[in-house]
Amino acid sequence: MNPLLKEIRHNPMLWLLAFVPVVFAAAKLLPEAHTLLFVLSVLAIVPLAGLLSHATESVAAKTGDAVGGLLNATLGNLTELIIALAALHAGQYMLVKASIAGAIVTNTLFMLGASFLLGGLKYHVQEYNRVGARMQAALLFLATISLIIPSAVSRADSTVVAAITQKLSLGLSVLLIITYGLSLLFSLKTHGELFTSPESGETGSSDTSETPLPLGLALGTLAGVTVLVALVSEIFVESVQKAAEAFGMSPAFVGFIVVALVGGAAEMASSFSGARKNRLDLSVGIALGSASQIALFVAPVLVLASYFIGPAPMDLQFWPGAVVMILLATLTATLVTNGGRSAWFVGVLLLMVYLIFAMTLYMLPPRVS
Repeated sequence: MNPLLKEIRHNPMLWLLAFVPVVFAAAKLLPEAHTLLFVLSVLAIVPLAGLLSHATESVAAKTGDAVGGLLNATLGNLTELIIALAALHAGQYMLVKASIAGAIVTNTLFMLGASFLLGGLKYHVQEYNRVGARMQAALLFLATISLIIPSAVSRADSTVVAAITQKLSLGLSVLLIITYGLSLLFSLKTHGELFTSPESGETGSSDTSETPLPLGLALGTLAGVTVLVALVSEIFVESVQKAAEAFGMSPAFVGFIVVALVGGAAEMASSFSGARKNRLDLSVGIALGSASQIALFVAPVLVLASYFIGPAPMDLQFWPGAVVMILLATLTATLVTNGGRSAWFVGVLLLMVYLIFAMTLYMLPPRVS
């Protein structure tokens, strides 16, 4: 247990683990204090996401490149997936869809932009492997097409919208998962050399500055923290609607901004740290890789899971504004990563696009259909 305690002691973000028992006690003693429970659950999820990420990387470090890369890719967005599953079970489909769209846009614009900015403030110009960035951008564009199609069908013939959209979403989900699996095969197995970092000669995306936990401890931590994230996520989902009203936020804004930032806190910390160490290839891989994983794996899994744990099947028909934001975020990322070089002002441009989206969504929330 000593390595885990040492990691908690030396990582300020993990000090927030003190809020985990606090949120459980508050949920028991003050079940109607929705705003307080919302804030406490957010503060509890952030360190749990960090611990989950570290445990995943520790297991991946012990299993070899191929299995480790697959594990990192599969469990990289486990926090967002658990929160979305809790919202799915509660029937809050707007929150689920907003968290999916928000995670894609936040990783593509905010995480990548802040990494470019932080790295650029320390280094005049930074370089990274543009082959990997191009592939992730292409995968994102494919996923964006799959989100546009259901919306287009629903406007083409409103008389059959429900039946067609549901069947189409199910088929698209299967295709996206297959594509995601093939992309892992391509990047980890058959053409792994194309994704080698020019600085370190590594294909993985773990930050080796952290000491990996022993395998047994990492597996136990992974299992325990997953359960805790699921329990805290239930409290978060139960309190989010009333708390959002108190803060003047819509469920769409909470999912798009708050859930995306909270769920991706650990990955953001790794991405920002990599940029400051002139390992921009790591930062780009984390940001775009996480976004494409959400689009190609998490979203389809949620559609399939809705048939078993949701009150009704969920489709891939997002509100028009979300589809436009995802499309513009993908095109922006494709444009700025095409050259394989970055400076601080490129990060500013990405962050400005993200802030435009956030401001628009706050002032003009989508109508709940």
